[in-house]
Amino acid sequence: MPEQVSAYVVISDIHAGCQLGLYPCNITRGELLLDEGGEYTPNAIQRGMWAWWDEFWGEHVPEMTNGLPYGVIVNGDSLDGKHHDAVHQITHNLSTQQRIAEAILRPIVDLCEGRFYMIRGTEAHVGPSGQQEEMLASSLGAIRSDIGQSARHELWKKIGKHSMVHIAHTIGGTSSQSYESTAVHKEYVEALAESARWGNRAPDAVVRSHRHRYFETMIATERGRGRGIVTPGWQAKTPFAHKIAGGRNSQPQFGGVVLIESPSGEFYTRSKVWSIQRPEAE
Repeated sequence: MPEQVSAYVVISDIHAGCQLGLYPCNITRGELLLDEGGEYTPNAIQRGMWAWWDEFWGEHVPEMTNGLPYGVIVNGDSLDGKHHDAVHQITHNLSTQQRIAEAILRPIVDLCEGRFYMIRGTEAHVGPSGQQEEMLASSLGAIRSDIGQSARHELWKKIGKHSMVHIAHTIGGTSSQSYESTAVHKEYVEALAESARWGNRAPDAVVRSHRHRYFETMIATERGRGRGIVTPGWQAKTPFAHKIAGGRNSQPQFGGVVLIESPSGEFYTRSKVWSIQRPEAE
């Protein structure tokens, strides 16, 4: 088992292989070739996302973790895959998508000194039973589950000595920002009820992703505050987002969440989230 640390950084939804997903803009020419020898040139939004990605890991994560050792959890949809007859991918060759994801994530595995977990995302993106994400996680050396999975469907994770969270990818969505809290709050309340029903310890938080929008809700518990959390993503608006009422009226969000236990045993979170300016009126 890895060394137990008091902070874990959770990121998700990088959608490597998509022209609107995260791309490793730091690579040198010729380092990441397409299957037939060509090269991809990242667009302006990808260059902007990569600058934020660098800033997130280089400045915000050290500050939010107080410079202490930390682990990293990638909560699903690391690849964009071949889905819904979409044509906005860089390539439909999944081995190339995996190499893009590896170029993004391998430096992060080094940063967290191997305290690295991966959760399986949406099957439409990462294949039935998350098989593409399993191959990626195995290549990156992610910590395996007790049944040998490199990328797992869920993770019950201890944070420090006293805190515990439940992490899985999917959460219900909404087309209205007025109801953005509903599914998140219900998810945590359901976790409390299920824990009480079977005599298990309740989690201090449930962490979900999938929406590409940061949200956090809190209620009072015996240990202080229980939380339902949704992480932001690292993908700009795709053609599918423009079809959704909430999506077409808002701008994408990028960033991550840090789960922390203080020296006194208190569980809390910190986050960094960016968005982009809406298009100028013409």
